[in-house]
Amino acid sequence: MSSTSSTTTTTGTADGTRLTLDIWHPDCWGLQATEAVDAGLLVHTVHRTVEEAVKGHFTVYADTTAQLDEFVAFADESPLTHSTVELGQRPTTAPNPGNATRELFVEYEPEHSISDTLVSHGFIHDASVRVEGGVEHWPVFVAGGREEIRRRLEAIRAETDAEISISRVATPDGGSSGAADRTDLLTPRQRDAFELACERNYYAWPREISTRELADELGVSKTTLLEHLRKAEAKLLNPDDV
Repeated sequence: MSSTSSTTTTTGTADGTRLTLDIWHPDCWGLQATEAVDAGLLVHTVHRTVEEAVKGHFTVYADTTAQLDEFVAFADESPLTHSTVELGQRPTTAPNPGNATRELFVEYEPEHSISDTLVSHGFIHDASVRVEGGVEHWPVFVAGGREEIRRRLEAIRAETDAEISISRVATPDGGSSGAADRTDLLTPRQRDAFELACERNYYAWPREISTRELADELGVSKTTLLEHLRKAEAKLLNPDDV
C-alpha cells in the first residue's frame, strides 16, 4: 500500500517548522488494521516495557460498534501484536472523533513502529497521531531549513522502507500548537464526503454540483451522503457538543 505522494515545499523560520507527515511503513499492525477495517485510530502515548517491547494507548473510532469489534479482533489476532487490552468507551463529555469509540492498550515490538526513527532524525511528536485507511498522519516539529528537512526525510525512507509525504506545513506559531485539527473529529467516511463536497464547490453559491452527482462520485446513496455531511458539519461547527 502506498500513501499519496506530495511535492509540497517546506517553509519555516530559523526556529523550525511544523509539518504533518503522511506515512506508510512495513509491518505495522495499526496500518494494516485501518486498511482492513473501516475505522480510525488515535495514538496517545507509547512507552517501552521492562521486556523492551512497546505498549501504546490508543483510541479506535468508527461509525458503529460492530466496526469497533472487527477492528479489535483484527488487532488481537495480528501476528504483529503481543496483547490487546480494551479499556471501554471514552467518557461522553470528551469530543469523540467518531460515533463509536473504544480505548485500547496494545503491546508490540519497537521495530514495528517508526516513532524512534523520526525522533532520532529530529522530528518531534507535536500532537496525537491519526491513523486512517492504512496511512499514519504525524504532526511534528522539526528544526532546520528546507534542504535539511528533505535530507532527513530521505534518510528515514532509506532506513525504514517507509513512504512519506508532507500534507501540511506551518511556521512554529501558525498551526498545530497542541490544539487538535477539527477535521480529526470526523470519521473517514465523513471526512471523505466533506472534503469532496468542498473540492466540488458543493457549498458554493450557486452550488456547482448536485447532491445526487456528489453521491454518485463518492459511490454512496444520496441519503448516506447527506447523513455523512450532516454529521461532519455538526462536528466541525460544534466540536464541544459531539
